[in-house]
Amino acid sequence: MSHRKAQHKTWWLTMLMIVALLAMQMPALAKDTNVQMLDKGKWAPATYQAIHELIEKNGIKSASYHANKKPYVVFDWDNTSIMHDTEEALFVYQINHLAYKLTPEEFGKVIRTNVPEGPFSDSYKNVDGKTVTLDAIATDLVADYTYLYQNYQGLKGTKSLEEVTATEQFADFKAKLFFLYEAINDTHSNTIGYPWVLYLFTNMTVEEVQQLAEASNDLGLGMAIQKVTWTSPKSLAGKTGVVKASHTTGLRLTSEVANLMNTLRANGIDVYVVSASLEDVVRVFATLPKYGYNLPAENIIGMRLKTENGRITNMYQPDYPITVAHGKTEVIQDVLVKKYGHGPIFIAGDSNGDFEMMTELDSVQLVLVVNRVKGGKIGQQITKGAEQMGKANPTVVLQGRDENTGMWIPSEATIRLGQKEPQLVAK
Repeated sequence: MSHRKAQHKTWWLTMLMIVALLAMQMPALAKDTNVQMLDKGKWAPATYQAIHELIEKNGIKSASYHANKKPYVVFDWDNTSIMHDTEEALFVYQINHLAYKLTPEEFGKVIRTNVPEGPFSDSYKNVDGKTVTLDAIATDLVADYTYLYQNYQGLKGTKSLEEVTATEQFADFKAKLFFLYEAINDTHSNTIGYPWVLYLFTNMTVEEVQQLAEASNDLGLGMAIQKVTWTSPKSLAGKTGVVKASHTTGLRLTSEVANLMNTLRANGIDVYVVSASLEDVVRVFATLPKYGYNLPAENIIGMRLKTENGRITNMYQPDYPITVAHGKTEVIQDVLVKKYGHGPIFIAGDSNGDFEMMTELDSVQLVLVVNRVKGGKIGQQITKGAEQMGKANPTVVLQGRDENTGMWIPSEATIRLGQKEPQLVAK
């Protein structure tokens, strides 16, 4: 009997050891069988391979992965995660729908907020080649807005939107306001111009702004991609004279980026957006299921305005970085590095405003540039990516798209709007 008992005990111990070994192996087996793979979509093949290897190296399939020290990545939003600029599209939507909560007096103060007095750069003269000053164009705009305010039923008037947008005052208003936006950005830098466009939300609640953003997004996604030029009428030359302003219509989702974001998260890598647009505006696009990006609201970091009594003001949030250029690095360090104890492993961007976060963080293993064939600082990154094409272990990779359709193409080069042939670097 004692011999049989010993055999029985040995058998049970053996079975327990087998069960324990299987239990230890199950997480690894789950990693191998259940982890989402990045869809090849329309990725440039070498770019796809570099990102795939980044996920393999840092995700949950890696032997060095630790759930309590998760890796994370940072994406720019406008022209990186989507085609075109959600904030600029909303600016145009506000103009076309006169979606403001400002009296004429308040409007006059808002459009002057933090803008230096005096003339704009030589690139922003009127059609007669004469200098345009802040005071001149602001004076004309307040006159236009006063007329629209007193007549539009959505403000203090009785006329329909269709009626007031058919007037010369509206034609003058839209051309000069967009001209002012571009003149501020190019004359005084994005750190003044990017917050400036947000001040037009003054007196709105966050919920009202998000409702406008969703309406603007949905309209933009259905619009043709084309360049539109607005010219102010001679009859209302005013102090400014006649000016022209151009913008490109249409927004497009980028399914490859949405798939990448979801794949990264499925592989245990957290995903953040750091944008130069208003945080609450980007959240609409990045979080609503109908757009497909599916990010948590708290993972969207962007510009922030001060609110008072639940209403937005024309003041930037004190002691918070302006999230463009070095400000993007600052907010990553202030918010994300403090949270995780380390920096991001991957940065995706498209413009000069993303250059600093691409180059100032030692933790970054790979940079993705959505190639808009630009010069300047981002042009340095594009050149670097072009030089590393075909080489092992690149640090910068490029992704091209067709700007005529808004869709990616499986190449590092981009087909510019109005062109047919792809181009790799700016000439």
